[in-house]
Amino acid sequence: MTNKKIRVLVAKPGLDGHDRGAKVVARALRDAGMEVIYTGLRQTPEMIAEAALQEDVDVVGLSILSGAHMALTPRIMELLKANGQTHVKVFIGGIIPDEDLQQLKEMGVTGVFGPGASTEDIIRDVQTAVAG
Repeated sequence: MTNKKIRVLVAKPGLDGHDRGAKVVARALRDAGMEVIYTGLRQTPEMIAEAALQEDVDVVGLSILSGAHMALTPRIMELLKANGQTHVKVFIGGIIPDEDLQQLKEMGVTGVFGPGASTEDIIRDVQTAVAG
């Protein structure tokens, strides 16, 4: 097996304009040796799924602070599946209520990280999900 770098797409779906957390996570993943593509603000689920396909990523990280995670995440998961990208792992950061965690895990989200989550935990969880 080759030591292929993990490719991660970090995306900001929806109308939320706050991307500081996404940029911190993107830099931490890059510093950990991963290839990171940051899509920028206000991406649609379709734009994110297309970028994941075009960039041939292993992981999609979503930063959602708007509260729209239960609308945006299932659509992104559906589009990834439609593109034949069932191997792509998805993690979410942002303001995610505890009562939504189980449903997100059931739809295939591998990690959910709230405000103050350590970048070391995120890096480890991404590496574990891809290896897994």
